[in-house]
Amino acid sequence: MKNRLIGFVLFFQINFLFPVLSFLFFIRRLFFCTVICLAACSSVPKGPVETFTIRKMTENQLEMANKELDRGNYEKALEQLGEARRMAVSIDDPSQLIRTSLAYSNIYFYLGQYDEAVQYWKEALAEAELSGETELAALTRIYQIRAQLLNKEIPASDVPALIEKELSSITKDRLGIALGWTVTGLAEKELAHWDEAEAALRKALKIHEQDRYLEQAAYDYYLIASVYSVSGRYDDAVESLHLAIAFDRRSENSYGLAMDWFALGEVYKKAGRSEESNAAYTRSENIKNSMQ
Repeated sequence: MKNRLIGFVLFFQINFLFPVLSFLFFIRRLFFCTVICLAACSSVPKGPVETFTIRKMTENQLEMANKELDRGNYEKALEQLGEARRMAVSIDDPSQLIRTSLAYSNIYFYLGQYDEAVQYWKEALAEAELSGETELAALTRIYQIRAQLLNKEIPASDVPALIEKELSSITKDRLGIALGWTVTGLAEKELAHWDEAEAALRKALKIHEQDRYLEQAAYDYYLIASVYSVSGRYDDAVESLHLAIAFDRRSENSYGLAMDWFALGEVYKKAGRSEESNAAYTRSENIKNSMQ
């Protein structure tokens, strides 16, 4: 009886269970093969996926360098910029090469090394024209116009039209547009066109506030205050400088804060408020000393 039972089990495994299991295993293999085949024939592009790791790192490094520049930390800016430049060269990216050249030109301009600044402007413009970077070419010319205005190399009356021409070529670079309005504002101030100067500077301010560029927004308020000050609107200048201080505090910009408080001392002095003027000068000096 026992042998018969064993025989029945063997018979069942060989003639029924094993074929069923084999069939199920076959169906499973067929399913996975089908999935793999469909995946292979899908619309996903073949070959390596395009990456932008170095480009993104370059952008971040350049942004850090520009932030240090805005804060007056020129040595730190040059250090950060050197690494950004190295990466831009390594991937031969025209846009990043141009932007790093512009950053170098800004630093050297602020350091008073005008010949070096001019060289980098020429380098940026040549690369922009060679690579068809129309907006960056226009941005480079705006930087050049600003330098020429501040160095009295061109009449302030020529600047608004020159900037308007360059801005017509810029549609995407909001910071570039803001810079154009800033330069226009500086020219209008030079011409004693107070309303026009304020209007241009507020257009730059609107972009900086919307895009949360705190240091630049603070500087816009600083420049607006300077327009108010030279036109005798001292109360408005004080209010604008307090707004500049608020933005520089938010961004922890010690360099900007020292400038703001010193300018506030100057405005108070013009307004005959000597006690407040001295307090503002002292605060500016304390901030500068803390940076050493």
